[in-house]
Amino acid sequence: MAASQPHPTACLALADGTLFYGKGFGAVGTTTAELCFNTAMTGYQEIMTDPSYAGQVVTFTFPHVGNVGVNPEDDETADPVAAGMVVKWDPTQPSSWRATEHLADWLARRGRIAIGGIDTRRLTRAIRQQGAPHVALAHNPDGNFDVAALVAQAREFVGLEGLDLAKDVTCAQSYRWDEMRWAWPEGYTRQENPKHKVVAIDYGAKRNILRCLASAGCDVTVLPATATAEDVLAHEPDGVFLSNGPGDPAATGAYAVPMIQDILAKDLPLFGICLGHQMLALALGAQTIKMNHGHHGANHPVKEVHTGKVEITSMNHGFAVDSQTLPDDVEETHVSLFDGSNCGIRAKGRPVFSVQHHPEASPGPQDSFYLFERFAASMAK
Repeated sequence: MAASQPHPTACLALADGTLFYGKGFGAVGTTTAELCFNTAMTGYQEIMTDPSYAGQVVTFTFPHVGNVGVNPEDDETADPVAAGMVVKWDPTQPSSWRATEHLADWLARRGRIAIGGIDTRRLTRAIRQQGAPHVALAHNPDGNFDVAALVAQAREFVGLEGLDLAKDVTCAQSYRWDEMRWAWPEGYTRQENPKHKVVAIDYGAKRNILRCLASAGCDVTVLPATATAEDVLAHEPDGVFLSNGPGDPAATGAYAVPMIQDILAKDLPLFGICLGHQMLALALGAQTIKMNHGHHGANHPVKEVHTGKVEITSMNHGFAVDSQTLPDDVEETHVSLFDGSNCGIRAKGRPVFSVQHHPEASPGPQDSFYLFERFAASMAK
């Protein structure tokens, strides 16, 4: 770097030896993970606290990250789950009446490393062309980096294939949820007149999914990812929900699929999102595959096959259901208009369905909320 510029205090090392230097913020230290990019223009706090990003460092393609600060209401879980973040510009002072803390201070307090001043366009091209690389991200205020050691750490990262991360982010014990979606001017309110009893399996559930279930009239009981069919049925639910989550669906499926198959045998309404979608597909006899660089953003067009309606959706997944492996009694309901990959399935003649995208994230903003209403209607029958 030029002598007039401050020395770099952070280094991003890719497993192929490529190095990116920048200004570190947040926590000091080193982390290894898979690198992905997210194209959303808003919601960096929700992204960093989305349990589906466990084991990943997120590159934000939108440069204005940190400009609205952070606040407790926007956390999708209690703590950040993404391993770190990469941004174009250093975070500015927050400019929002809702902000309670600076992004850098929030990251430091939560033990998450970040790097700014990176050519995120170049990095995104590399991810698209070569696939999601393994990386080591280091923040050292002294600017001293053992580059060879960082590259070695990136190469030693085991990757997400074959990795069950749901057990790392699931709840420790069951709990009830009745908070509904945020609305002006009340903010978050409580569901006081639920019509349907729902058990939600937490593979890494986002809070706003639970809020949407409550807003659709559900009395929600959340169970850990390892819950058995007996655990679920003991609550006498009207329906079962399978949440989002991180890692390889085939690995999580080792214990989740038998439980789901037992629930399917009871003919209960069943609805899944993201990892829950993949879990349901595996339970119905399909297979999943690792994607080159996945889908991460809030501008993904998805077509509902039956109606031809196009929804603008939020996505966050590095694995996908292989539509070529769907059995005859399962139909594809949604497809991505970016690459044609599967985004939804339905068991024929049964109230059992799931989607890959995130209807609770509301980028449309209300394009996909009908899915929660569809689930509620299936329980009403």
